[in-house]
Formats: sequence, structure tokens, C-alpha cells
Amino acid sequence: MKMRTLLLTVLLGTVLVLSEAAAAGTAESGTDTNPETSESQNLVIYAYDSFVSDWGPGPQVIPLFEEATGITVDLVSAGDAGQVLSRAIIEKDDPQADIILGIDNNLLHQAKAAGILEAYTPEGIEVIRPELLFDADSYITPFDYGYFSVIYDSEKIIIPPATLEDLTKAEYKDSLILMDPRTSSPGLGFLFWTIKVYGDDYLAYWERLSPSILTITDGWDSGYGLFTNGEAPMVISYTTSPPYHVEYEETTRYQAAIFNEGNYLQIEGVGIVKGGPNRAAAETFMDFMLTIPFQDALPLTNFMYPINKEVVLPGSFDYAPQPETILSLDPDYISANREKLIQDWVELMGTLK
Repeated sequence: MKMRTLLLTVLLGTVLVLSEAAAAGTAESGTDTNPETSESQNLVIYAYDSFVSDWGPGPQVIPLFEEATGITVDLVSAGDAGQVLSRAIIEKDDPQADIILGIDNNLLHQAKAAGILEAYTPEGIEVIRPELLFDADSYITPFDYGYFSVIYDSEKIIIPPATLEDLTKAEYKDSLILMDPRTSSPGLGFLFWTIKVYGDDYLAYWERLSPSILTITDGWDSGYGLFTNGEAPMVISYTTSPPYHVEYEETTRYQAAIFNEGNYLQIEGVGIVKGGPNRAAAETFMDFMLTIPFQDALPLTNFMYPINKEVVLPGSFDYAPQPETILSLDPDYISANREKLIQDWVELMGTLK
């Protein structure tokens, strides 16, 4: 991956509105303007590694936010999304972050059950398609979305898999890189994908799949890096991964498989940490992330679909295939069964390979 520069324009009107919103948030919180007693303006955001990296959205959108609001941001890389959540839970009694970024529709129950979030409905929420608002209680607000896919190297895979079951074929032995569902949101998404398709028989599927798995990494960054380094010809990622290679490497070598049974939906979100030191600044960030300056940066840095329906996608997204069938697990089912599903998977995988 290489450093990239994305030219973004912040309209003066946006700057003024956000600056006024920050000031209003401080006034409403009853904060004293005396430096010795005022709320700190150093906003701490925990995010997943690829968001914070030089080629991710962080270096593009955080300076825009700081310029627009006068709020200084400490953007902390905390691993994959599951690790971001785990760190916030560990710090529950003494919160160090104001915002956690990357909590998706599959991690929502865990985050809410841990009691680490405070509800907030951002200004501009109407720009989000109603079907993508996955938390009716407003603890997590979406900022982008995408569909999980098996990405394959077309120079090594002539006939790509067309179903989850195809991945178990002998021809794909040691060909697939996956991520751990305990620490990685793509890992958890893929596990839930198999549960959606196979139901109670998902563990039997994983037994059949095991010979095809080369390795299971902690996070997406390390797994996708192994894939692009040629360690294996397939990896779990997103249908929007090929546009990266088209946009910055001018190649269509890496392609996304659309499965007959459907591809699993991921919606990524942001939440305010309960008891965090900078509530007013956190609310200002939540408002900002739905605006065009933030959302415009996402396609060519995070390579996900922006949540703001007014954003025009770049041409490279023509190489992101659209699944005809979109899959997801019922939130109530996840809430009731998540821990057992993962624990059963861990126990099974410990007996294989």
C-alpha cells in the first residue's frame, strides 16, 4: 500500500456551521471557558488500523475536522474493529477515548451489552438510507457500508468459487486466508455468513472448509497483506477491494466473487464512549462524519460505500460487483447466540489442523 493524496474541498459554509456547532455544544454542556476548568478539546478516537494508516481515511478527514472546528484529535490505532471494542471495554471504569470507530452491525450487541456507549443522534442523520440505520437506540451511527466477498487472484484462480461450498473443493487446498472472528470484523462477518447459509450445520461446514484455509490472522490488514504478497490466492475482504487495485495499481488482477446464495452485508459505525472526557467535541465529530467533506474521502481511502447518499462514486467503483442477494443475521439472533456461536467455533478450530 502506498501514501496517497486525495484533494478535498471544505466549503466555507461547512466550516462556519461546524465551528458554531462546536461552540454551541460546549455552551449546552455548561462548560466553563476558563482553561483550568474547561473540558479538554483534545478528542481521542479509537479506530481500526486501516482507518488510521497513511493510506486510510484518517490522515485525510481528521485535518479537515480539526480545521473546521478547532478541535485537536488524537487518532489511536487499536487493531481491528473487534480489538477497538475490546480496548474500550477494558477501559470501561476509566474511559480514555471519546469515540470508538468501526463498530459494525455484527458487533453492536456486544458493545451495547458492555454498557460503554452513550446514545446520540447526529445532525444530518437524514442523509443515511433508512435501511442502513441498524441501531434504533442511536448508540451507533453508520458512516459506511459494504459487502463481504472472497477476493481472488485471477492469475492463479481460473474458475473462481461461486458458492461457500465451492470453497471446500480439493483444488482450493491451502488457498484461503481468513480472519479470527474474536478480533476481526471481517472474520466475524464471514463466520456469520456461514451461519446464515448453513444454520445449525455451520460447524460441519467449517470442518469441510478447514483444508482450504492457509491461515487465520488477527485482523484484516495482516490477512490482506499476506494475500497481496502472494501467500495464497484467496482472502476474505469486500466487493469494493478490486477498485483499490484499479485506482492505484491500474490492474484488474484481483477480483471479487459474488456467491449464488448471496454476500453478507457489513455496516460500519461510530459511537460516543460513556463517561469519555470530551462529550461536546465527540458530538461535533459525530455530526461532521455525515457531511460531504468526510464522506467524499471514504471511497478512495476506506474503499467502502459512503453512507451519505449524495456522494458521487469514482469510476473505479464500476469494478465493484453488486450482489443480487444481500445477507445478514437477525440482530435478536446475534444478541441471543453470539457468544456460544463463537465459542463453539473456537473449540472446533482447536481440534482441526
